[in-house]
Parts: sequence; C-alpha cells; structure tokens
Amino acid sequence: MSEFDSVLAGWERGDFTAANITHDTYRKGSGPVVIVIHEIPGITPKVAEFADEVVARGFTVVMPDLVGTPGKPPSQGYLAGSMAKICISKEFTTMAMNKTSPVIAWLRALARHLHLEVGGPGVGAVGMCFSGGFALGMMVDEIMLAPVLSQPSMPFSVGKARAANLNLSPDDEAAVVQRATEGCQVLGLRFTDDKLVGTRFATLREKLGDAFIAIDLPSNAKSDHSVLTEQRDDDSVERVLDFFVEKLHA
Repeated sequence: MSEFDSVLAGWERGDFTAANITHDTYRKGSGPVVIVIHEIPGITPKVAEFADEVVARGFTVVMPDLVGTPGKPPSQGYLAGSMAKICISKEFTTMAMNKTSPVIAWLRALARHLHLEVGGPGVGAVGMCFSGGFALGMMVDEIMLAPVLSQPSMPFSVGKARAANLNLSPDDEAAVVQRATEGCQVLGLRFTDDKLVGTRFATLREKLGDAFIAIDLPSNAKSDHSVLTEQRDDDSVERVLDFFVEKLHA
C-alpha cells in the first residue's frame, strides 16, 4: 500500500503487456475508450482529477503508469527523478529525431485491446509533456479518432531541428498525414511561451493543414506548461472533453 493510494480510489489497477513492454494501468468508467497518458513526473493528483472528468463525460478511461509513483504530488526532486528515468529508458526517444518511441507500439496495442473489449466507434487519447505527441503516433491506427496533444515536448527541443520534430518515423508520419487528409482531426494545446514545445505547432500546421486544431494560450508566467493539470486552463479542459464527446459519442 502506498501513502498516495487514496488519490486513485475507485480506479481498478491492472497491467498490460505488448511489444516486450509491461506497465501497470488504472481503469475507471464506462463507454468508449479514452487513454490518458500522464506527464512528468507521473500520475499526479491533478492528472487523476482530469481523468475523473473524462470518466464523468461517459468514457472508459485507462491511465498507463509509465514512470513515477501513482498519486504522488509533484516536487522538484520528484520531477528530476522521473526525468532522469525517462532519459535513460529505451522506451522513449527523448533526443532522436524522425523516430517513433517504442512505447507508442505498446500504447497502440493497449488501445486495440481495449477497443475490442469495449467497442464503440473508436478510441481517444491525450498525451501531456513528454507524452504529448504519443496520441499522434497512435493515430497510425484507424481506431484512433480523437488524438489530443497537450504541450508535446519530445524530442527535447535542443536546437531548431529537434524543436520542430514530431517524434515520428517517416513511415508513421506519412500514415498520420494520410489520416489527417482523410478527415481525422488532431487537437493541440500549449502556452505560447512554452519553450519545451518548440516550434512543433508550426510543423503540425504545415503537415496536417486544417485537420490540426490549435489552442494557443497566452503565458502568464515563465513556468506555464501543463495546460490540463498544474497550470490548468478550465476552458481548455472543457474543449478537450467536448472533443472526445464529439468524436466518440457520435
């Protein structure tokens, strides 16, 4: 038992294995599937709070536990520890360009598994920070109907090329562009002065055209980063929830 377990009261803990990767998962709700992929440092109380709001809109929500201690609130030391683990893990391509993180194959398999069980028109996903672009990689599969990218920050924006890169292999990027051409929309959110996002929104506009729906929020402080959680913008949260309803409850 963890001292933080109360944060996830009511969530069913399980695990899932695919692509030689295993992670714990937390599940709650009913209806079409939405996968909520946490930011650094992990499934914090505010990530769980956002996920509960998705549940309340009529969805089966699954949160993968990729790093950190579920339920633990953020702190400088906790953030640094989780960042270090992500940087050395082979699951995440934190610096490499034009390469899809291996964990996205695991997430795609998880989405297919849940969709087969739950049904519905398709699935949705939201990634945040280091996982912000993961929903874009999951869009390779046609069941992904509602991809949401909140402050996508990988590969880490060291230099202009990485700042613009989408963290996808050329084949996956081509598949994503094709799906956008066919009508699959992508919702993106960021604070405009967030250096971690780099120039990816410009890349997304160039590659996806009108299929990319950008929400650009004015920054009130240099630390503004987490649109849906720590620096939560209520209107943006509502827009994400409406996007899921629009795409998955049709």
